[in-house]
Amino acid sequence: MPKGNRTISHLVSSAGPGYVYTEKLQLKKYDPRVRKHVLFVEGKP
Repeated sequence: MPKGNRTISHLVSSAGPGYVYTEKLQLKKYDPRVRKHVLFVEGKP
């Protein structure tokens, strides 16, 4: 049984070659505290 409450996302290429990303989720979103777009990574709060 996996420990913790993290889930690893499996991102499958829609082009069909079967390439899969199994890394943690990363999103580029707007951060109002610094007033610019920054990279958000999965982590503990």
